[in-house]
Amino acid sequence: MATAPQVGLLALQNLAWKAVEPYPLDVLVAESQGMIGYMLAQRLALEPDMPPVTAVLTRIKVSADDPAFLEPEKFIGPVYSPEEQMALEATYGWHMKRDGKYLRRVVASPAPRQIIESAAIELLLKEGHVVICSGGGGVPVAGEGEGVEAVIDKDLAAALLAEQIAADGLIILTDADAVYEHWGTPQQRAIRQASPDELAPFAKADGAMGPKVTAVSGYVKRCGKPAWIGALSRIDDTLAGRAGTCICL
Repeated sequence: MATAPQVGLLALQNLAWKAVEPYPLDVLVAESQGMIGYMLAQRLALEPDMPPVTAVLTRIKVSADDPAFLEPEKFIGPVYSPEEQMALEATYGWHMKRDGKYLRRVVASPAPRQIIESAAIELLLKEGHVVICSGGGGVPVAGEGEGVEAVIDKDLAAALLAEQIAADGLIILTDADAVYEHWGTPQQRAIRQASPDELAPFAKADGAMGPKVTAVSGYVKRCGKPAWIGALSRIDDTLAGRAGTCICL
């Protein structure tokens, strides 16, 4: 589950309350992770014959020397006009970059290295729980577990989680029903199956699909297991090959 928009809004709320120092991004990620995890757990628990549903606050180790800290590029929060940019950068020390016609705040997005709660997640799965975890890419920590100012890419975190718990496969669900070639043209066509190498050009695509292709391709190469990208509303069809894109060796 993505939390970058929520983290950006929480940061704005935090800045508006002058009585306390602004909370760092790792705390805001934890806050948004808990909020969304709670909502999902509440809703899933209403389903008939649903096993126990457990949301796990998930910390993920990153390297303090990751070059992403020197070049922030992860968009968070709402869009702003060019006229607002200078004032926001001067007031809050934000880094901002263009996102289409507008500008947005950008923060560091280091690569996930280790999911600290992976053993607990595995234990819950073995006991039959439905586990909600690693929300928003997880809470970023470095060194001896100190929180850092960053937002980890959720797709890379999901791929690392699948690898660490030795999952049978990885499925990334989004609002797009597949990876498409010639997207946005009359010749656009859904790719039903491809290898990581065949999808390599799509990893550089603008927007949300590029990081998803990067994450699933890396997982398939490292683990030799299949991965899928598909629509949230068509999970069964995606796994059956009737929709979505299957990435395999």
